[in-house]
This record gives sequence, structure tokens and C-alpha cells, in this order.
Amino acid sequence: MYQASDLFRKAYGYAIKHYDYVVILSAKYGLLLPDDEIDPYDLTLLSMTVAQQKEWAERTHTQMKSKLPMNEISEAFFHSGLAYRKYLAELLEFDGVKCVAPLEGLDLWKQKAWYLKAQEAEHHVGSS
Repeated sequence: MYQASDLFRKAYGYAIKHYDYVVILSAKYGLLLPDDEIDPYDLTLLSMTVAQQKEWAERTHTQMKSKLPMNEISEAFFHSGLAYRKYLAELLEFDGVKCVAPLEGLDLWKQKAWYLKAQEAEHHVGSS
């Protein structure tokens, strides 16, 4: 479902090359593992109230603790918008997990450029 988004493809491609664990944050399902199959939906955290976003973060945090080896994770890198990380990062930081948003503050075009630059750097390193 997410493959239609160019930005998602770039972020996911980067993540699988750089991180030990990769998950997808879904407004409807919470935490998804890369092989999870889902039905298409039309929902975003941006359309939710703050209370609903906090509920989503708590549910997603619980899913993380059940689906991931959290004792092995000291840092979480968010390649997502603020709505998808704000309350979840607060919960993770309370658990002692450092949360990082490498593209924080970049608009859509600058995010795409960031991934392109990272990809070019990887290609350059791989070809030397």
C-alpha cells in the first residue's frame, strides 16, 4: 500500500540499509512489520484529535514492546512526520530509548533530496 509514495520508498530503502529493525507506523494499524499485509485505508494521524493521537501512540508503543526486542534497542530513528513520532517518542524516551528524527524540519523536497544524497554517497562508496 505504501509503495505508491515516492517519499515512503526512499525512506524505507534508506532504513533497511541503515537500521537493525525497521517498522512502519500506520495510522490505522499502529506498528507494522515489513512483511505484514494490510488492506488499503484512508486515515492519517493529522485528522485525529490530540487525545486520539496519544491513544494511537500508547497502542503503538505496546505493539513495539510485544513485536520488537526492546532490550536491544537504545535508539529509534524516525523517518516520519511529527504527528507520527511526537507522542510515541515521548513514551520511548521514558523507557530510555533515544529518539532521533534525521529529517526534522525539512520540507518534502528537501527530504527527497536528503535521501537522494544518501543514496549517491552509498553508491559512491560502493564503487570505489
